[in-house]
Parts: sequence; structure tokens; C-alpha cells
Amino acid sequence: MENKDKFMKEALKEAEKAYKKLEVPIGAVIVKDGKIIARGHNQKEEKKDPTMHAEMIAIKKASKKLGAWRLNGCEMYVTLEPCPMCAGAIVNSRLDKLYIGAMDEKNGACASVTDVLEDYKQNYKVEKEDGIQQEKCEQILKNFFIELRTNKINKKEK
Repeated sequence: MENKDKFMKEALKEAEKAYKKLEVPIGAVIVKDGKIIARGHNQKEEKKDPTMHAEMIAIKKASKKLGAWRLNGCEMYVTLEPCPMCAGAIVNSRLDKLYIGAMDEKNGACASVTDVLEDYKQNYKVEKEDGIQQEKCEQILKNFFIELRTNKINKKEK
């Protein structure tokens, strides 16, 4: 198995943690020198904080572990294309590369709606690659929203 797949599977494990907490199932891991140094999954509902996205949590943990805000030499694997807030944090933290599972046609800020990573005005560029474990990353989101809608309908019927 290629390293990209291996690390995206770890990000999917984080997404599963979010799913079990009824959070939108998005997971992220940050890798340095072939080792995971930080993990994160969505915790917006649990923490009642709109900034508690998987990417933001992983960046904060990696920065703490490395004792620096610059995450040079690090790569992030995330199950869904980052939003504008997270894409901005990825650029500002100086990650070397971003691996994306599924693209987000409604809110994605790494190619779908806008592209914060490629903005020519940025002083730092982050490489990106998408489509890593794409089907699995898309499926966990589809399953979550089907289950969420079904449960809402069931609650209304009672």
C-alpha cells in the first residue's frame, strides 16, 4: 500500500470518530518524516466552536508538538477539501503539501469554489493532490447525511 493511501486511511479513522459523535465526518492527520505527528476530527458541535474543524485541530496539535507555528516539512491528509478558514490556516502554517480525499463542490477552497492555495498573491504556496481514497471519503459523508436525514424524519413522525 502506498503511503498516501495509508495516511488517508488514518484520516478516515478520525472521520469515523467524528461520525460517532454526530459531527460531520471529516478527519485530518499531519505527517512529518513519514510519521503521524497530529490528528484531528470535527468537533464543532461537541465544543460549540465553529473553528473546531479537523484541519484546525490537527494544525494546533502539530504546532504544539513541534514547538513552532511553521510546519515546514509536514504534509496534511484530509478527507474533505478544506473550507476557506482551513485553507488559510494551511497556507499560514507553511505545510508543504495537502492531500485531499473528496472535493467539496459547495464550500471547498482548494479548487472547487475558490483556491486559497493557488492564490497568486499568497507569499507561500502549498502543493496539493486530490482523489486519495476518494470513494471512501465520499461514502462516509453520504452515509452520515443519509442517516442524519432519516433520523430527523423519524423524529418528526413520532
